[in-house]
Amino acid sequence: MTDIAGHLHNGHLYAIAAMAFVTLLLRLGGYWLIGRVPLTTRLRRGLEALPVAIFAASVVPLAIKGGPAGWIAAPVVAAVMFLSGKEILALATGVAAASLARGMGL
Repeated sequence: MTDIAGHLHNGHLYAIAAMAFVTLLLRLGGYWLIGRVPLTTRLRRGLEALPVAIFAASVVPLAIKGGPAGWIAAPVVAAVMFLSGKEILALATGVAAASLARGMGL
């Protein structure tokens, strides 16, 4: 079986399916595990801090490497995320801000 370009074979499809299955198992396993752990105040605070930690670990290095467009997009993403709490909206707004900045020559 191949895709339109003729590059995707059955082995590739099996690998993609296996990775998707393992990802699903890990995600479901996390929900199962957290359901069996007592939710202490310390754990709750740690879980509440995760979005900020993930943002810092993933967006900040990209913003630094992205030059002026990245420097403009990162605070836009942070502001939209803070105000709306919606990751996809923040991501789309950040991409739009970076695109506008690059379009303006930054």
